[in-house]
Amino acid sequence: MTGPAACACRDLPSLRGWVFDLDNTLYPPGARLFDQIEVRMTDYVMAALGVARAEADRLRDHYWQTHGTTLAGLMAEHGLDPLPYLVAVHDIALDALTPDPHLRAAIAALPGRRIVHTNGSAAYAERVIAARGLAGVFDAVYGVEDAGFRPKPQRAAHEAILALAGIAPNDAAMFEDDARNLAAPHAMGMHTVHVAPAPAPAAHVHQHTGDLTGFLARITGQDWPAG
Repeated sequence: MTGPAACACRDLPSLRGWVFDLDNTLYPPGARLFDQIEVRMTDYVMAALGVARAEADRLRDHYWQTHGTTLAGLMAEHGLDPLPYLVAVHDIALDALTPDPHLRAAIAALPGRRIVHTNGSAAYAERVIAARGLAGVFDAVYGVEDAGFRPKPQRAAHEAILALAGIAPNDAAMFEDDARNLAAPHAMGMHTVHVAPAPAPAAHVHQHTGDLTGFLARITGQDWPAG
C-alpha cells in the first residue's frame, strides 16, 4: 500500500459502503480478459459502422477519450442500441479465472453493504464473480445498464448506482483499477483506492494497492499468509 494517504487505512473500518469495480480489480490483470473484450468491441464497431479495423480502433480511442467508453460513444454519436452490443462484446472465455477463497473471505468480512459497479453488463459481471468464487458475497451487482447506460467516469453513473444501492458517498470506499474513474467518487466524498500493479499519483486517489486481498484483510484485522 502506497500513496500520501496510506495512514488513512485506520479510518476505513468505520465505513459502511464498499464499491468494487470488476475488470482488473476483482481478478488479476494477468488474466487479460479485457484483451478478449477489446477484440470483440473492435469487431462490433467494424460491423456496425462498416469501417476497417484501423479506423475502428481509432474510433474506439476517440469514444473512450470523449465519452468514457466505446459503448457511450456509439450511443452518443450513432444512436446504437446498447443491449446487443453488451451481449456480443462480453461473450468471452473465462478459463483464465480461478476461485480466490482469501479474497472472498476478505470481502465478506467488510461491514455494511458490498456492491460491484462495472461499465460492463451485470450478466457478464455475475459470470466473472462466479468464476472467482465470489458468488453471494456482494449485496448487489450493477452493470452499465443500471446506470442508464451512463459509464464511469461520469459522476451521474456513480450517483445512480449509489442511489440504487442505498449507500451514502461519505460513508463509502471505491476500489477501481482505472484511476480516472476515481475522480468523481473523490469529489462526491468517497474514499478512493486505486487497485493496480503500479500507482497513478493523483490528488483524487487516496490510496493505492497492488494486493486487494491484503489491503482488505488489514481493514478488518485479518491475518493472511504471505502470497
